[in-house]
Amino acid sequence: MPSIKHNPASHPLPDFRNFGVMLRILLGVNLCALAAALVQSRGVADWPQQYVEMGAWVQPLLLANLALLALFARAFRLLPARAGQLGVVLLAVLSAVLLLDFWRFMGFDEGGWQRSVKAGLLGGLVAGVMLFYFEMRARIFSPALAEARLQALTARIRPHFLFNSLNAVLSLIRSEPRRAEQALEELADLFRVLMRDHRDLLPLADEIALCRQYLDLEKLRLGDRLNVEWEITDVPADVKVPPLMLQPLLENAVYHGIEPSGEPGTVRIGFARKGDELHVWLANPCGGTGETAKGNHMALSNIRERLTLYYDLEARLETREEVLPNGSREYRVHIVLPCRSSET
Repeated sequence: MPSIKHNPASHPLPDFRNFGVMLRILLGVNLCALAAALVQSRGVADWPQQYVEMGAWVQPLLLANLALLALFARAFRLLPARAGQLGVVLLAVLSAVLLLDFWRFMGFDEGGWQRSVKAGLLGGLVAGVMLFYFEMRARIFSPALAEARLQALTARIRPHFLFNSLNAVLSLIRSEPRRAEQALEELADLFRVLMRDHRDLLPLADEIALCRQYLDLEKLRLGDRLNVEWEITDVPADVKVPPLMLQPLLENAVYHGIEPSGEPGTVRIGFARKGDELHVWLANPCGGTGETAKGNHMALSNIRERLTLYYDLEARLETREEVLPNGSREYRVHIVLPCRSSET
């Protein structure tokens, strides 16, 4: 099952499909090349020229290796950690030797077995340095630390929600006993989800079901004042998302957007797949004193940190306040995730 353990920041071998990992490799290898150019140059004045000449060999090799690593990322991560790391180093060695042989064939390099050995050793050394960096990073962001942070971040729901829900159920026991029983079952299911282990990614359908239960309980209390609109477009049934990604936002939408106004309001939630990305958006009315933005601050910080732990730089969260044609204001949250049905 997909888990936080599969995050590039918590596995000795990084996920080479991740944009953050690619960016770090590009920066790290170029820093190594910059340092090597400084060592080989006659002086500081010759340093830039030496780096440019070295870049003509390093950049094609780097880009080719990034493409191959992204292509075979899943295969590398299925191997034991050390075997996967060894495979990456051997790939760097082999590609360096083959590139040098290509330059020799094109007449840009004299070739020879000694230069091939040197190229292979340099390629393997740089790959080893980068893998060492990612392993040290994985130890710093260890699974235990990441999961502890996730447990603390996701164990958040307002205590008075429980009392408000129970009071709403009590008011229905005599007039609508079946609805009261159903509400108690929904409340039990909701808290069961909130109290379980939250290290694993879950199907989007489970997240939507949880949000529906939460909103049903709030609607039981607020009645016609709370309206909900759902829009789901071309979303795979098995796409995985972080648990409790939307519930804190919905909670703030109700408590800071719907409840203070005293008037009926609509919370809109949408999901759509665009290429390899899953777009999620949520909109709710703004409170008259700007409390919506203040109330959402904690929830947004919560979700931003969790998205970073799960997806590194591949996910993003944007917020804005929109003025509607009728003069009312609406608070909008837009989340973008990599759309993958499984993580390796």
